[in-house]
Amino acid sequence: MQKIKSFNLPLTGSDIANLKCGEIISVSGTVYTARDAAHKRFTEAMANGERLPIALNDAAIYYCGPTPAENGEIIGSCGPTTSSRMDDYAPALIEAGLKVMIGKGKRSDAVTKAIKKHRAIYLSAIGGAGALYKHKVKSCKVVAYADLGCEAVHELYIQDVQLLVATDSLGNTCLL
Repeated sequence: MQKIKSFNLPLTGSDIANLKCGEIISVSGTVYTARDAAHKRFTEAMANGERLPIALNDAAIYYCGPTPAENGEIIGSCGPTTSSRMDDYAPALIEAGLKVMIGKGKRSDAVTKAIKKHRAIYLSAIGGAGALYKHKVKSCKVVAYADLGCEAVHELYIQDVQLLVATDSLGNTCLL
């Protein structure tokens, strides 16, 4: 049985280079939620020379739109959304410094090429496990685009979230 390696975010270049497609890892640290509406705003801001509301350099983005917290909880359900919805925007964000993407499903050839060129990584979360993942979130705050509701950009501190290395920094992918 494979030993699960644990990492703290942000991942270093060395961490990313040593991760191989098919490995299961555990991550803790800061991630930002962002779905397609936020990605569109990010790329529009970049095209207009505007400063982004989060620093992309070495950042981790979780493709997620959390539901509102209930009864004193930190966050509601927070499962991954389909990553291909971000594929039109991801290459530009990767080029701007984004290193870790977390979501579910396959990525386009353009995203895989950008991952390989800029030594980034794509990690796959379990679809349908949003109720489980909410217990791994230790803090949550909206940091940008509050008008987008659940698609606003949230800063999450996660602890011990197990993920699959779906596309490694060499462009190898294990998703069919």
